[in-house]
Amino acid sequence: MNQQAATKMNTIQAVNLALDDAMAADVNVIVLGEDVGDKEEGGIVGVTRGLSTKYGDSRVRSTPISEQAIIGAAIGASIVGMRPVAEIMLMNFTTVAMDMIVNHAAKLRFMSGGQTQVPLVIRTMTGAGFGTGGQHADYLEAWFAHTAGIKVVAPSSPADAYGLMLSAIEDDDPVLFIENMPTYWTPGEAPERGKKIPLGKANILREGSDVTLITYSRRVLEASAVVHKLAQENISVELIDLRTIAPMDTSTILASVAKTGRAVIVHEAVKPFGVGAEIAARIYEQLFAQLKAPVQRVGSHFSPVPFAKPLEDAYVPGLEQIEAAIRATLK
Repeated sequence: MNQQAATKMNTIQAVNLALDDAMAADVNVIVLGEDVGDKEEGGIVGVTRGLSTKYGDSRVRSTPISEQAIIGAAIGASIVGMRPVAEIMLMNFTTVAMDMIVNHAAKLRFMSGGQTQVPLVIRTMTGAGFGTGGQHADYLEAWFAHTAGIKVVAPSSPADAYGLMLSAIEDDDPVLFIENMPTYWTPGEAPERGKKIPLGKANILREGSDVTLITYSRRVLEASAVVHKLAQENISVELIDLRTIAPMDTSTILASVAKTGRAVIVHEAVKPFGVGAEIAARIYEQLFAQLKAPVQRVGSHFSPVPFAKPLEDAYVPGLEQIEAAIRATLK
């Protein structure tokens, strides 16, 4: 496939292209993780395929199965001037390296009085839909967003994945980059080569006047379908894709909700204690008197991700739940 001329691209191709462009532009950008080299076919879905052949095994390193070793080595490399992109195969496996991520990567700038930068990107994938079970499909973004010093990014499209990855690699602080596995192969508009998307800036995908719908990652796809359906009934929904969870673009959220007076927040992570609760709190703190209805939150059930397909489908929020939440704000 000619990536330069492509008009459509999936997220695997977009992330691969972003890594390729970043490595070509800066010799300090390196990639490491389990099976990322071409001898191992560029990872379990091929995101890094072709990079070790192009840039060599010294810059694209397949590692042992040790998340602590991957993150520890990446932190050390970042401290001495490299810009590592470390792959933790699945988001649940970040728990194995939690001490490295939370107590070291996120805090070294602060604990060194600003003298030590940690320009590290941690790529990981997750998402229900493939029957991978309770230890392979959790959305854990709230854990990391709750930790000062680390940025959290969750793109919803190939073009966003490309532009946000370029910005994440250039950032001088650690960035957790969350990719949705079930939509890896879903085609979307190809990115503009070299165009970066700034971290911390949400995207208003559709303007509206009745309700503000705030979401990110895969749930943008379901939300878009619901917004389109409701438009046929003259229900005008403003759809915001956060893109970056931390730092959060609060100003865009508040400006939208101030206009519509209603808000619905959707995420795949379990509903209790999630990012949606933080967004709702910010809305209530700033716009309580302007709200026309209580803020609605939609998330997955408070359960490990089920393995059985019917249970897994029931676990995640779908079109019906999103539509019901929107309609609840209009009563």
